Amino acid sequence: MKREIKKILIANRGEIAIRIIRACREMGIVSVAVFSEADRTSAHVRLADEAYCVGEAPSAKSYLVMENIIDAAKKSKADAIHPGYGFLSENDDFAKLVRDNGIIFIGPSASSMAMMGNKTEARKLAKKCGVSTVPGTESGITSKEEAMAVAKSIGFPILIKAAAGGGGKGMRVVTEESELNDAIDRAQGEARSAFGDDTVYIEKYVTQPRHIEIQILGDEHGNIVYLGERECSIQRRHQKVIEESPSAVVSPDMRQRMGESAVALAREAKYFSAGTIEFLVDAELNYYFLEMNTRLQVEHPVTEMVTGIDLVRQQILIASGEKLPFNQDDIKIDGHAIECRIYAEDCDNNFAPSIGKIEHLEPSYGPGIREDSGIFEGDTIQIYYDPMISKLAAWGKTRGEAIGRMRRALREYAIVGVETTIPFCLFVMENKKFIEGNFDTGFVAQEFSPDKLTHKEDLIAAVAAAVHDYIRNRDQKSQAIKTSSGSTKSNKWKWAGRKAGIGLD
Repeated sequence: MKREIKKILIANRGEIAIRIIRACREMGIVSVAVFSEADRTSAHVRLADEAYCVGEAPSAKSYLVMENIIDAAKKSKADAIHPGYGFLSENDDFAKLVRDNGIIFIGPSASSMAMMGNKTEARKLAKKCGVSTVPGTESGITSKEEAMAVAKSIGFPILIKAAAGGGGKGMRVVTEESELNDAIDRAQGEARSAFGDDTVYIEKYVTQPRHIEIQILGDEHGNIVYLGERECSIQRRHQKVIEESPSAVVSPDMRQRMGESAVALAREAKYFSAGTIEFLVDAELNYYFLEMNTRLQVEHPVTEMVTGIDLVRQQILIASGEKLPFNQDDIKIDGHAIECRIYAEDCDNNFAPSIGKIEHLEPSYGPGIREDSGIFEGDTIQIYYDPMISKLAAWGKTRGEAIGRMRRALREYAIVGVETTIPFCLFVMENKKFIEGNFDTGFVAQEFSPDKLTHKEDLIAAVAAAVHDYIRNRDQKSQAIKTSSGSTKSNKWKWAGRKAGIGLD
């Protein structure tokens, strides 16, 4: 059934909210932002056509309050809600609540989300479809005694994982018996805090794994395609920091097999919209189903760059009841794309968050470069939310060209006011194992230490030079609008135009 969407409320913040706002503008759709008190002057609020406050600074009192989001949608008369990623994006209760209120939810059905969002249920479905899974429990563990028995049967090391949610939260690696009970307590506590559900399960820990995921798109008419893979093995604290597409180790045959496995799972779950099937790949290139993310992924730009398909636009069209405008044979991988997540974190200090005001921001541009950012110069990195500043992506005809462009872009990027992960990203782009494609999820622990940040001093000098030029140019512009007597020009309209960035000369 066709459904007209003229106005979309974006139940998120930061760069993903801006990404969706831009898709809306291209499609002639009115965008509605929501914001917490701390985000009142944030970039996504300034860019949206309309904006509504949904609560206090902590996300638990604003972005996670379903009733406040629904109320804002009703006040704005939005036809649809796009949840982005994080916050309520994988909450099946929210998806159901949205639809129960007569509003279109831009995402999968609540039942598909519930089925695939729960990792233990998703593992059962994978086995039903004949997709290999990592050995482990079929459901959440009910006692520490049960956990010990399972751990001994499959052998250490093991992973304790939250059944709900993702992003590395509620996850602990356990290498020996003495660590198990404490790891369970910690994983359950973190899961309870992050997802409101402390159910955890056990998986065998695959040594030297690569984290490779398949992007899928499905419509409500039963059409499902896969859009190649993303390599997401460069992680810190189980959180991805660098992603690329395609993977350096995936052959066309392996891509087809993984893609068909992903489509089979999605079809069994009656899934539609954008989604991602994640796999662990061992040293022998055997792949095992890990989990499904029933939403848009942070790293979606690299897939867009190599396929030419706008995933956010497709999500909106699917939610409108449209059929996919392409089939599997139409999907082609063109070139190579790499994304670096630029966080306000101190890579000299175990990637500790760096909070503060962005005093100066000079992004990188040029051939093959894309930046998805949620921060403008003068904005403040808040303590309440994820410290991501932007996602910097580079495309090239080959992996080598993409790496070269990313190196150049990272060196040009200047941020003053907070520490960032730019030096770490540069380290990765120049690391021999990364360049050769010879790495796994243990890359950061095995290869990185702060003393290896050889370019940090160069970056500091470059940033200092950028700030010096910025201040000098600002002062010169200020001087240029004064007369010899020191008074400002009488043409106040021209002065106002300059302040607004309008060329009135």
